Amino acid sequence: MGVLRAGTETEPPSDEAVGPGRTRSPWPASRRRWIEVAAFALAAAALFAVYLRLSRTVPENSDEANVLLQASDILHGNVLLHGWYKADVSFYTTELPQYVLLELIFGMIANTAHIAAAMTYTLAVLLAVLLARGGFTSRAAVVRMAIVAGIMLAPQLGIGVFALILTVGHIGTAVPVLLVLLLLDRAPARRYVAVLTALGLAWALIADELVLVIAVVPLALVCALRVIEAAIRERSLSRGFAARKYELSLIAAAAVATGLAWVAARVLRALGGYILTPVPFGFSLHDLPANLHSLWAVPQIFGADYRGLTGGPYYTALLHWVSLALIALALVVLASRFFNGAALVDQILGVAIAGNIVLFVVTSAGSEGPHEIAVVAPFGAALAARMLAGPGLAAPRAVSASAPGLLARRTRAVAYATGIVVLAGYLGGLAHEVVRPASPPAFARVASWLQAHHLRYGLGGYWESSIVTVQTGQQVKVRALLKATLAPDLWLAKSEWYDPAAQQANFVVLSSTPGFMNNWEPRALISKYFGRPAHVYNFGPYTVMVWDRNILADVPH
Repeated sequence: MGVLRAGTETEPPSDEAVGPGRTRSPWPASRRRWIEVAAFALAAAALFAVYLRLSRTVPENSDEANVLLQASDILHGNVLLHGWYKADVSFYTTELPQYVLLELIFGMIANTAHIAAAMTYTLAVLLAVLLARGGFTSRAAVVRMAIVAGIMLAPQLGIGVFALILTVGHIGTAVPVLLVLLLLDRAPARRYVAVLTALGLAWALIADELVLVIAVVPLALVCALRVIEAAIRERSLSRGFAARKYELSLIAAAAVATGLAWVAARVLRALGGYILTPVPFGFSLHDLPANLHSLWAVPQIFGADYRGLTGGPYYTALLHWVSLALIALALVVLASRFFNGAALVDQILGVAIAGNIVLFVVTSAGSEGPHEIAVVAPFGAALAARMLAGPGLAAPRAVSASAPGLLARRTRAVAYATGIVVLAGYLGGLAHEVVRPASPPAFARVASWLQAHHLRYGLGGYWESSIVTVQTGQQVKVRALLKATLAPDLWLAKSEWYDPAAQQANFVVLSSTPGFMNNWEPRALISKYFGRPAHVYNFGPYTVMVWDRNILADVPH
């Protein structure tokens, strides 16, 4: 007899089981399993193709380009990324190995970043679908998978696609965390599960400290609450501990994961590896009103941002509020049964969602953009499916003809019909998005102009720098300077780029295009530190200043 964890769902009889209201499937179980695997693989391929197309509707930028440059460095032997200054998230054990593999296959080109982004979001969708399914093989499994797939199916063009299917951000962190949650949901309560959980969480935590908020702390907190609940129920702390040995082992796993990640980070640093930038935001209750306003990022990641839209996209965005309503309802249902039958994974998902939202509101993370809360999309979708489509959906068809039974059947029929209409609307919105033209490469005009004028090494703003370097296959290298001081911008950068003894820089690129990711015109500082240029070229919104000497020696530090 298999081991059953307390608080987990039992699997209803499979379709092969013969009983009231059930018929034996004409397909052997093994053949149906292979058909399911093939269908899943086809769905994965289709989703990848769609998300690759969506990713290309947003121009790649220097964030992705810098990860490509790091992957290239690893392929050339700098495995520990010596000399690199990373962002506040290293991605060293998550997206970066993925970039290395893809770069090995496709090369260091901007399109490799789109391929990686599409792969990441496809994995997030598929893992959320598997987590939502649970152990069910009945109608409930189909309904659950339809719910989670529908919620995540069509990220909104613009900010939604940027946050979920382009930027190298926390959506990639959701992939290893979802794998750990799948392990906790499907595996029996054995010691090896705690060991694998500790290793999996440590692996993800090395790459992204957000794992503390969305996985490590929720796991430890939920397990501690389950231990306390058992102790209160048993009226004995020792009996409570005895009843919750598995949960105690998972608390230890969370602690071990934190310790392993801490040790790994310091070993990497001691061996001369990369330098991680401290997290740039802290707690600030003073900014709470502005942070609450930034919660509009939640509708953005669920495709429900209707502002400025007209026609079909407007109504599609309104339709996506159904997804938000389902997730809100799921959180309410979870809260009502948190200590009364909720599964361990359901509890972890709920606490993780709440933790990420609290972090977003009480810190300045909200000012960083929707990608800081991106994991709420797969977590919320999985939780909605698990809480709102349970084993009751697989109940025998032979129900009473009484009024309550009739009402239940009619309610279920209305829910199915509504779900089909909403899903059809999501598919229609996705079809509209897929046919949109791909965005032209960012700063391609600058890259081609610099190549044509045989300029090989220069300086510029962050957004005009590494993306030009990648687009030209490193034939032209542009390194980023801080706008406020003209000091080296050591955010996803390598220190040796700014060494005047090793490099010869003779030009600066300026951009007068309005916008956060385009405007860079510190002309007064350029004149102060670099003096008068020998030549000045203007084309469109861009200006290129050229000197007859190595201006790296004049960069302030």
